[in-house]
Amino acid sequence: MVEIREVSDRKDRKRFFKFPIDLYRDSEYFVPNFIADEMDTFNPDHNPAFAYSECRLWIAERNGKVVGRIGAILNKAANVKENARQLRFTRYDFVDDYEVSKALFDTAVAWARELGMTELRGPLGFSNLDQQGMLIDGFEQMDMYITIYNYPYYKEHMERLGLEKKWDWVERKIFCGKEVPERVARMGALCQERYGYRLKEFKSMSEVKPYINEAMRIINTAFEKLHGIVPLSDKQIANYTKLVMLVGNPEYCLIVTNPEDKVVAFGFMAPSISNAIRRGHGRIGPLTLIRLFEDLRDHTHLDMYMIAVRPEDHLKGIESLILGEGMRRAIRHNCADFQTGPMQEDNIKIQNVWKHWEHIIHRRRRCWTYNIPE
Repeated sequence: MVEIREVSDRKDRKRFFKFPIDLYRDSEYFVPNFIADEMDTFNPDHNPAFAYSECRLWIAERNGKVVGRIGAILNKAANVKENARQLRFTRYDFVDDYEVSKALFDTAVAWARELGMTELRGPLGFSNLDQQGMLIDGFEQMDMYITIYNYPYYKEHMERLGLEKKWDWVERKIFCGKEVPERVARMGALCQERYGYRLKEFKSMSEVKPYINEAMRIINTAFEKLHGIVPLSDKQIANYTKLVMLVGNPEYCLIVTNPEDKVVAFGFMAPSISNAIRRGHGRIGPLTLIRLFEDLRDHTHLDMYMIAVRPEDHLKGIESLILGEGMRRAIRHNCADFQTGPMQEDNIKIQNVWKHWEHIIHRRRRCWTYNIPE
């Protein structure tokens, strides 16, 4: 017998956020979230997204043991933008038992009906910078810190529940080799000569800091037309700025300005911290911090967190300037490869960026949709 219970106190919140760490304890590919960060994300006093959102969380129990969880987010800003009546599901994890996955999903559907919603969509977070997308291909590779890992059986449960594909994200692994592709180098040089763009040079993160806030604001226009995107508020931008300052490396903060010294594009890369976080089991302690700083000094594998260009500056070679210089610096540190975060498969502008590089699509994630019967 499965019992569904809404999370209502701090004890249950900890059980909710700790469940995936227990579920994936034996997985060598799962990278957990820090429990403290998750607690803040779902705390209205810490997450500015609650200014336009509501959220509920539930756990599934059997004989007193947690066997699954699900969250649901009513993102009012997204519904207004898309003229939709959708509820987002998030943090959906469960043991391989259809009774569990169905009981959780039915609970989220019931709240959607109460709200008058006609669609349930996910996994999605509060904003496009939150973790989103269910892994459907690429299970035998260590995940990135900014993405979600799940077992292969999740897809079978989604299809059995009657969910369908809304869209997919793909992630690419780019191999560094010995030099930047000739065409990429040429396009990067041309964009500087023809349009006067410049890649800023930084020696420390303190030099980067004055530019991060302006760079992050580009996200609101660069990604405006992509699926599910909601503009970031000032408080959200401030939170993400803190994250960049924490894990950033000045060599890999690739900020481009125009002749007026206005930021028009950026790319953020960093050495992968997945292994250190995985070994920390979701907790931030002295040993985790030591391992984290060790990972940040190892440039063998880099993570490309994000690249964004102002719409009016597209098609001028800025992506080649950013990625070409990023790879040039990575090669100096004997980097073997770097991997991108999730990119929507129908975002042709970003997908075309990689055609000049030796690369593979090594992971695919899905946003599912469910039309709620009347």
